[in-house]
Parts: sequence; C-alpha cells; structure tokens
Amino acid sequence: MNDHRTPLLWQGEQYPSTDPAGIYQALADLERPCFVVRTPLGIGAAAGGRAVPSGGREQGLPLLAAAAPLAPQRLGSAAFLAAHGVAQPYLAGAMAGGIASADMVIALAREGYLGSFGAAGLLPKSIEKALARFAAEIPARPFAVNLIHSPSEERLEREAVDLFLRHGVRCVEASAFMALSPHIVRYRLAGLRQGPDGQVVAEHRVIAKISRPETAERFMRPAPAATVSALLAQGLITPLQADLAKYVPMADDITVEADSGGHTDRRPLPALLPGILRLRDTVQREHRYPAAIRVGAAGGLGTPLAVAAAFAMGAAYVVTGSVNQSCVESGASRATKAMLAEAGIADCEMAPAADMFELGVELQVLKKGTLFPMRAKKLYELYQAHDGLEALPEGERARLEAQVFRRPLADVWQECVRYFERRDPDQLARAAGNPKRRMALVFRWYLGMSSRWSTVGDPDRTLDYQIWCGPAMGSFNDWVTASYLKAPGSRRVADVAHHLMRGAAFHTRIAQLRTAGVHVPAAAADYRPVPLESSAGILEGAG
Repeated sequence: MNDHRTPLLWQGEQYPSTDPAGIYQALADLERPCFVVRTPLGIGAAAGGRAVPSGGREQGLPLLAAAAPLAPQRLGSAAFLAAHGVAQPYLAGAMAGGIASADMVIALAREGYLGSFGAAGLLPKSIEKALARFAAEIPARPFAVNLIHSPSEERLEREAVDLFLRHGVRCVEASAFMALSPHIVRYRLAGLRQGPDGQVVAEHRVIAKISRPETAERFMRPAPAATVSALLAQGLITPLQADLAKYVPMADDITVEADSGGHTDRRPLPALLPGILRLRDTVQREHRYPAAIRVGAAGGLGTPLAVAAAFAMGAAYVVTGSVNQSCVESGASRATKAMLAEAGIADCEMAPAADMFELGVELQVLKKGTLFPMRAKKLYELYQAHDGLEALPEGERARLEAQVFRRPLADVWQECVRYFERRDPDQLARAAGNPKRRMALVFRWYLGMSSRWSTVGDPDRTLDYQIWCGPAMGSFNDWVTASYLKAPGSRRVADVAHHLMRGAAFHTRIAQLRTAGVHVPAAAADYRPVPLESSAGILEGAG
C-alpha cells in the first residue's frame, strides 16, 4: 500500500487463515476475492469479505493486499470464446492417427472445451465415422478436425478437404504447413459469404499451428491471388468467394507452437510468441481486419504455471497435446499410456517423420523404453547414402531385415504396393523406375507402422513404438505425482483441462499478490489437482 493512501481494513464473516492449508483454500477459491491481512497470529488470507477505510468507528484487520475473483476463462481472449462457442480459452490439439480420438473430442465438447480430432493418417472411412459421431452426439457443440500438410501425398490433403466440405466441418486445425496449399485455401474460401450488412462472413474457421514467422505471415494475410484465380478457374469456389478472399486472413487463430511432441522446431515459447504477436499487430495495421487474428500458445504446456506464463505473455488461448495422449479417452494403447505416464522432461528425442521423410523433416518422440528414434535415424542415414535398396551393403540389409523390418525388404515393398494401390496409386507411379523413391517408401513403411504398433499396443513391437511426445509430458507427470492424476486410468481429458486452467488462474493470483509485495508460503503456493467429484467449494463452477 502506498503511504499517502488511507489505510484499509478487512471485514468478513470468516476469520483469516494463517496456516498454509487455510491460505491455500483462500487462494484457490477463485470465485471470491482473496484478501491478505495482518492478524495477531501473523499474516493470513481470507476468501470473501470487503475492504473499508480505517479510522472512525470501523473495525477490522489491517489489509495488506487483495486479489479480485479470477475465473479461468478470463485468462485468455473473450473473442476466442465467442468465435468458437466454448467456455474456456483452451484447445486440445490434434494428434495424428486418431490418437486425438472422437471420444476425446466429445468429452471435451461436453465440458465446454474445444478439441481437435486427429484425422491425419486416417482413411476417409474412419474420418467419416468420427464426423457422424460428432453430428449425433455433440450436434450443437463446436469441434475442430486436423488437416495436416501432405506434400509427399497431395491426394490425402485434397480428399480430406473434400470430406470436410461434404460433412460441413466448420473448424480446421491446420498443421505442418510450410506453404499454403490450394487445399487449405479452398477450404477457407469455400466458407466465405456476405452478411446482410455487407460484411464478410467466414463460416470455415482455420486455426493454423506454426513455429516460424514466415509461415505465420502466410496465414495472417489473405489467400494468394494466383491460388484464388486457379480455384475459381477449376470451379472450386464461386466468383463472389474469389472477390471476398482479399478481405479476410487465411486463419482466424494462429497457434504458436514451441517445443512440442510430433512436428516441432523446438523453439522456446518466450522467444517465439512475442515476435508472432508483433507480426500480427503489423499485419493488422496494414489490413485492418474487422476482427483481429488471435494468437495462442502451444508446446511445453504441461503444468498450470506454464499455462499461466503463456497467458501472461499475451496468448489468447492455450493448446495442449502430449498430456492428453496419456488420458483415458486417447486413442493410444494402454501400453503407450503407461510409458507416457513414466516419462521425464529429458526423455524425448527427434526422429525422422514418415510423412516428410525425403525432406529430412523430424518430429519429437519418446525415447524412454523404445529403440524407434535410433532405428529411424539409421534409416534416414542409409537413405541419404545410397541410391536404392539394391545398393545397400549386404551387412546393412541383413541387419534391417532381421532387427528392424523382421522380414525381407522385397516383402515389405510388395506390402507397400498393395497399400498404395488402394490409397494413392500416384505414389507407385512416381516410384516406377526410381530405386531411391522405392527405398523411401519401404523405409516409410517402418516409420508408419511404428506409430500403428504404438497405437494398437502390439506387445511384440514395444521396442519399435513411435510415440509422439514433448517435454510437457514430463513436467505434467512431475506435477501430478502425489495426486489422483498420477495413474493413467484416472486421467480424463476434461479433468486435465479443468485443472490446468483453474491452476493457471490460481498461479496468476499468486503472481498478482507477489507484485503487491506479499510472500505466499511455498506450501500454499502450488495448485494441487483434486478429484472433481469431491472438490465442491474450491472447484465448483469451473469449466
């Protein structure tokens, strides 16, 4: 308190607590203001009450600091809540191969959170099945579906957009894009229309996950004119939509992805996020969009304190990934969830990505308990060093067939042929007469199957599991060690979202009091997740 101000007193019905447990209870009651006061027994905290001027006949305890009520949804952007129709500025991001499952998306939607279905790598029939479930089980609730950039298998991206348009998918989470493809542009523009007052309405929302400023800028600006013209010439958009394209950005939301699982550049969030926010402001001044693009944060967000830090840096919303993979609703196998629940922050490593193998693109995976990172890197080294399978040294080929593929490479190639004949025959046409291309497809067979073995929990292939994972998993495991969330069977995605958001509000309160000069005892300053069914009072009303 400043000396020139009239000192304030606190008045309330419940005497302030001076013990760490009682102080924690007062801080965790986010629906009421928290007052820090001086009592005859020492510094204490109380939830509720009021501040009155000292002097006169007013009685009370000297007030040292106060923190206003802080509902978790106030941490981020109200515009994000309104645009997506959710109760919290929180997105459970997509994890490919259905790991971010339909069950996960539905569970989150029912509790007011946005979830993104992991459509990448799934056959159209599987995606359609999930979309049918969303229409039947959460018809009036929002959800997103992942569209992953597939430069090596362009047909997959095109067919995914066809599917989204046919089923009326209103929100897409675009990931792994290095440049704007005509397919993501088509999705965005096919949802443009003119409102009654002449304003442009974008019915197809795009959340773009990026880790580089140049990629972010492509999504922040309107669609490229040449791409718009090409789509119009093909009859994929209308003349009105082509005209309206220049008034809207390619994305409504930009997710700044730091050190995450899967595709990642492993950039530190405090270094990356401020630059993207400045870039957004620069583009906004130039284009003067009626609604400014929202910028969210992802990567490394495995604890309430990390989530609070992201909001403190200006994030409009937060995105989690790795921590959801170990939850009950995840499409990962029980064996994979058990491995994830034991991961530490240093138990991750980069390895070649199946979808962009030839380009040398890597993704972050779990290394504890699996040989996948080492074996995948060896495959890429062989790919770089040799012109085809026939050029492999005999010893190397024998080791691959015995230890990695566990079958003759010729048999693996025949399996690739059968697969691509059904899914993408163009891949076989490109490999015809190209031994190096055939080698890439065979090596990608192992990379693709390793993620499948992990998803289905093949007990004979545990050492080959490819488990996408970032350091957030380790920090989450450390935080929940002494709580009910320690066991994978107790981890539910809505619970995790609830505690991360509520804990972030709690830690934001701690920071506010700290700037007022209040030292909160360590025993009272760490948010602890309590089972929701037994947390009436402290946790009531969240989510």
